[in-house]
Amino acid sequence: MTDATASQPASQPPSFVEVFERIATNVAQVIRGKPDAIRLALLCLVAEGHLLIEDVPGVGKTSLAKALARSVDSTFGRIQFTPDVLPTDVVGVNIWNEQGRAFEFRPGPVFNQFVLADEINRASPKTQAALLEALEERQVTIDRDTHPLDPPFMVIATQNPLDHEGTYPLPESQLDRFLMRISIGYPDRDDAVGILEDQAASSGLPISPVTTSLEVRAMAELVRGVHVAPSLRDYIVSLAEVSRSHHALALGASPRATLYLQRVAQALAASHDRSYVVPDDIKAIARPVLGHRLVLTPEAQLQGLDVERVIGELLDAVPVPTAATL
Repeated sequence: MTDATASQPASQPPSFVEVFERIATNVAQVIRGKPDAIRLALLCLVAEGHLLIEDVPGVGKTSLAKALARSVDSTFGRIQFTPDVLPTDVVGVNIWNEQGRAFEFRPGPVFNQFVLADEINRASPKTQAALLEALEERQVTIDRDTHPLDPPFMVIATQNPLDHEGTYPLPESQLDRFLMRISIGYPDRDDAVGILEDQAASSGLPISPVTTSLEVRAMAELVRGVHVAPSLRDYIVSLAEVSRSHHALALGASPRATLYLQRVAQALAASHDRSYVVPDDIKAIARPVLGHRLVLTPEAQLQGLDVERVIGELLDAVPVPTAATL
């Protein structure tokens, strides 16, 4: 080794923020004018959760899911849910091998690191339930044999609004297993014109992987180490407790919801290059994390209330920790 070689500094791995912004920029090549939706999807990834994208057809739900999956050098599977899809079409099945005189397991699409569950609420409740174990425990049990799923494992589900024909409502137990629910919305005029230009110039998704599964796992590990002050944990629990006694809610936030609220707040802090959570982190992600978990009473629905407004009331009702208690 020469003196010149010895004096060269060792290359440092990219920081959390560098990788985060690299993925966001890559996805933005496909999803124009929707930086908030992209960043929320990324927060869901590094917080080791699953994402539900709910919106009307044609606004880019599937494209966002595919672009995020393609940005990471990992395996990808897609399930196109229809009323006739069976649970075995999702998780796989044991097939008898006549030559080997034994059953062989044929894994389904869920045995990928990124799984696109497209139009999930078009499937029957029985088929939707096939995902429950994978969503929560990151494993699949078939005929008493348990098969683990390789990390990072993320299910990105899309669904149409429930008033659309041919949809089944997701049960509360399954909704609670999605870390957050987001919508994309229609693009503004300039972005809509840009979408037409992009389609004319190139077909498909014109992006390549910009990070690896190992880097994503390292980001998730860093998120788990972000500091959360005891007063902020009390703040999160207080939000959940107030939601359970709110007059407009028939179902409040579960303990799982508080865990997810803390984890996404940690991910948001890390994306801002902070090693600690502040109250604004929690308030910023309360709606996408809690919105699909809270159920309005029939009376509240008749009065025209919505969950977004109720979450705002919860945030106003619970005192925010002061700087002295952080």
